[in-house]
Amino acid sequence: MDSAKLKSFVNALWDDAVVPSLTDYIRIPNKSPAFDKDWAKHGYMDDAVKLMEAWARARLSAFKGATLEVVRLPGRTPVIFIEIPGEANDTVLLYGHLDKQPEFTGWSEGLGPWTPVRHGDKLYGRGGADDGYAMYGALSALLALADQRVPHARAVVLIEACEESGSFDLPYYVDHLASRIGKPSLVVCLDSGCGDYDRLWLTTSLRGTAIGTLTVKVLTEGVHSGDASGIVPSSFRIARMLLSRIEDETSGAVIPPGFHVDIPPARIAQAKEAAKILGKDVYAKFPFAGSTRPMKDDKAELILNRTWRPQLAVIGAEGLPIPANAGATLLPSTTLKLSLRLPPVLDSDRAMKLMSQLLTDDPPYGAEVKWEPLEPNNTGWNAPELAPWLEASVKRAGEAAFGQPMAFMGEGGTIPFMAMLGAKFPETQFVITGVLGPASNAHGPNEFLHIPTGKRVSETVALVLADHAQRAS
Repeated sequence: MDSAKLKSFVNALWDDAVVPSLTDYIRIPNKSPAFDKDWAKHGYMDDAVKLMEAWARARLSAFKGATLEVVRLPGRTPVIFIEIPGEANDTVLLYGHLDKQPEFTGWSEGLGPWTPVRHGDKLYGRGGADDGYAMYGALSALLALADQRVPHARAVVLIEACEESGSFDLPYYVDHLASRIGKPSLVVCLDSGCGDYDRLWLTTSLRGTAIGTLTVKVLTEGVHSGDASGIVPSSFRIARMLLSRIEDETSGAVIPPGFHVDIPPARIAQAKEAAKILGKDVYAKFPFAGSTRPMKDDKAELILNRTWRPQLAVIGAEGLPIPANAGATLLPSTTLKLSLRLPPVLDSDRAMKLMSQLLTDDPPYGAEVKWEPLEPNNTGWNAPELAPWLEASVKRAGEAAFGQPMAFMGEGGTIPFMAMLGAKFPETQFVITGVLGPASNAHGPNEFLHIPTGKRVSETVALVLADHAQRAS
């Protein structure tokens, strides 16, 4: 490919068509079904699907024989399924999602989850970076190939609407569409992160999750704290004691060996190299309050903490009144929603079983303790070793698009589809990357898409698909 023409084409397409459509997409509050039980009734998911469908259909004429279908299984979120015939005798699958996380609080003045705002290179609003841009990025790459008449393999673009809920609908679609998906030799996923915006970052692993709610009940109703404290144990204190069975509250380390795995030497080496590249940006990208500091001084160890070690977080609570409404009452119960991030190769069912045992066996004071797993929990993913052709290709493509050598790093989040595909197609090669870099803040306030990175990721994908076709033909 002519790299200069590629860059010019992608820049123009994004400026004229992609960014305006993403701006409209951000306005749609299509929260994932875990956060909007009435998603079908509200119709926002359909609005987002219709927006992307119309954008894609208007451009499919560039590909002879291309088709697009919005596939709907009863009672499940839809998927956008695009098939583009190719010249090479092979298949590449390009994946992303269009459902969104909920609003969250703390957006800066003038910004909001459903209010798109452009400040320079950044497009603010929920879902632009996670992961609304993915369909546009995938099609931008394929359109760039068509613009230069560069061959590519048969391409399947799959955009789901349930990823932020753990992709519980996706296995049904993978089975339903199996014959049409075929057996891809390459999977491109655009739902991941980047250590900085200066280079291409290839994701080498993803953590899994074990999520559930822990309820500790000590009374059938609240009672006067002056009367009962010292006799009735605090439900919150018991919950805290149970959490200490899993996590060392001083260091934050997860204690039971059953939640840990041996970290592959190659991943340790990649973490050390990423730490050299990023320096203090390993942690400086987070909005620490006051004099809060990171959990370790060693930057490579911090990277391994967020990519290969289990970590516990309390992500929700019930039974605790807000301070303004809190009277002198001993609370009858405390409920905590827990998220345990799992090492990439640890089986999530095994982890959930251990978690249940630790939290419910022999409860302090004989309290009534209930652990309710939230489905689905997801096993993580460790990328297979890159084939020599693909490693050479992504290095060339990343440097051509970004002007800097690429880098490798694991990610702390979860993309359930990757483990699903890895198990189904063990010989498949993966290119996992994304635009979620420093301060982009997916899931939190002030999420933004760094537009130049989106453009460069599109260029990178086009170059890799061109190399893939040469190899396959």
